[in-house]
Amino acid sequence: MDQPVSRAPQHYINRELSALAFNERVLAQALDERVPLLERWRFLCISSANLDEFFEIRLAGLKQLLELGSTQAGADGLTIQEQLDAVHEVATVLVNKQYRCLNEILLPRLRDSGIELLQSHDWSPAMQQWLEQHFTTEVEPVLSPLALDPARPFPRIQNKSLNFIVRVAGKDAFGRDCNLAVVQAPRSLPRVVAVPLAEGAQFVALSTLIETFVMRLFNGMQVLGCYQFRLTRNSDLFVDEEEVDDLRRALEGELAHRRYGAAVRLETAADCPADLVQFLRQQFTLGEADCYSVPGPVNLNRLSALYDLVQRPDLKYPPFTAGLPDKLTGVTDLFAAIRQQDVLLQHPYQSFTPVMDLLRQAAVDPAVLAIKQTLYRAGDQSPIVESLVAAANSGKDVTVIIELRARFDEEANIELANRLQEAGAHVMYGVVGYKTHAKLTLIVRREEEGIRRYCHLGTGNYHPRTARTYTDYGLFTCDEAIGADVHEIFLQLTSLTQLPRLRRLVQAPFKLHDTMLALIENEAAHARAGKPARIIAKLNALVEPHIIEALYAASCAGVRVDLIVRGICALRPGLPGVSENIRVRSIIGRFLEHSRVYCFENGGRNQLLMSSADWMERNFFRRIEVACPVLRAPLRNRIRADLEAYLVDNTNAWLLLPDGSYRRAQSDGAPRDAQAELLERYAAAARLPE
Repeated sequence: MDQPVSRAPQHYINRELSALAFNERVLAQALDERVPLLERWRFLCISSANLDEFFEIRLAGLKQLLELGSTQAGADGLTIQEQLDAVHEVATVLVNKQYRCLNEILLPRLRDSGIELLQSHDWSPAMQQWLEQHFTTEVEPVLSPLALDPARPFPRIQNKSLNFIVRVAGKDAFGRDCNLAVVQAPRSLPRVVAVPLAEGAQFVALSTLIETFVMRLFNGMQVLGCYQFRLTRNSDLFVDEEEVDDLRRALEGELAHRRYGAAVRLETAADCPADLVQFLRQQFTLGEADCYSVPGPVNLNRLSALYDLVQRPDLKYPPFTAGLPDKLTGVTDLFAAIRQQDVLLQHPYQSFTPVMDLLRQAAVDPAVLAIKQTLYRAGDQSPIVESLVAAANSGKDVTVIIELRARFDEEANIELANRLQEAGAHVMYGVVGYKTHAKLTLIVRREEEGIRRYCHLGTGNYHPRTARTYTDYGLFTCDEAIGADVHEIFLQLTSLTQLPRLRRLVQAPFKLHDTMLALIENEAAHARAGKPARIIAKLNALVEPHIIEALYAASCAGVRVDLIVRGICALRPGLPGVSENIRVRSIIGRFLEHSRVYCFENGGRNQLLMSSADWMERNFFRRIEVACPVLRAPLRNRIRADLEAYLVDNTNAWLLLPDGSYRRAQSDGAPRDAQAELLERYAAAARLPE
């Protein structure tokens, strides 16, 4: 029973299908009657955006491997073609569910609540007149209909742009027969238009507006039909980092190509005639399995604008005010507070403001000599960046490691890099071949006792907006060993130092994987010796085979393993003789579960690490990641209590079954909602001493 199991395909869940299963759980929030109506709308749009990214990155990667002739099967044994076939089958069902949710559930419910997304047949004469005028003044001037003939070939279609193929009849001004044209909707146009003279909240989708008035673009011609379509392209950037002299310049060039990467998916309106669908497929060299016919707007995720346009608090989650730990309440000198003891923040239940305040204070504090920080995602007009710029302008030594390859934030990060460099900061782009994903801040301050290092280590990005919706931990500390370790890591990232000898922190790609394996095996040894043995890990994804095998072995040794995995999970729990002691649950609720925490019972001497790393090959071997031990027992106990709340959640929890499917946790007694309980717990504890 306690012998390590051999790696077998039947012990693994396919990564791509697991990703689609996660999106099913997101869509389930849109179908959940307990969720406020406009939040359900938002979840529907999120599920569409998630599916876009899946096609842009994951499916595009599979198609690329197939084209290259790869024969390597996944850990689950499926070949690439088998994976593509399975993905198409599951994605087709998912898309159908999305549009049934839209058309049969959410739109009627919104209408009952006084919110309408109008079709042209719903317009009153006054609306018709206003919308036609709006089209004439705001939309038509930026549209460029492109006729298709031998002199005017099919235009280049940008990734995920809204387009229309128009069938026309008649002759143009030069006497030429014209049958087809393409109309592209610029990204500058809002996808949802509010109708100001309507009673209540009434809106029109841009796609409906263009379809209704498209004939105005073809004066003298007869419009026989106008049909939406949208193309998804491979959006994974490729830069051969060994061959470029300037990573930033190379990425700037590659970003332009992202809009026109290889086509991977075609979405067409359900009423688009078969011959036009076939024509479009030929233009993009796509097969029948790459085409999805949808009964509604092809750019479903862009309808998310409706959420912000409608001011109906009664149809949204109730607002809350993020609290502060007692140690930071009313504090003006954050350095003094951190000197007293480590401080833990749990976002979004506790405010991200102290993180921004610490950097603001450091920027103007004459005792601060240097600031070093990693930035993966920071957001537009970031207060964090403002403080770094101010510090550099005031003559402090500012070093920023900006990860230019943070997916879909590359352009924003290039702009940040330019701004910081102009202010005099030292800007580095990490290490060739490795993404810098660790979340670290180091502030060096001269004090009476000498130089002291203040650190912030987080599980999430330095992004104030996402800190209001992503659950993450952030730790303030001036522990001497941790400060020295963070200093060593920054030296490693900016210079040519050897592998640092870290005392507290564990770093990928060097020691994190081996350390996790050792800690898991340590629990197995404790279990075999009859000592307390348990593992609780909270992650976004779990796919790394060696870790999975180690967890299987620990389960066989008698270790109780509880995994809280939001998204992809390749491990199969509950397999007889393999993973009987492993339970996996996913929490999908109001907030995006983003924190990574590893908790080991260690024979009663609890060890707990917070980290930026999921248990994936890329995090262990192709990224700069950091795991930090939580040293203070009260803080460990706090995090452990948070984890236990997730483990009894029967409202937002989904349980992974041995066959790879998920089912909602059953509510045998009182409903338990971990996120709601944590909101209440942290609000109540805001002014209690730690």
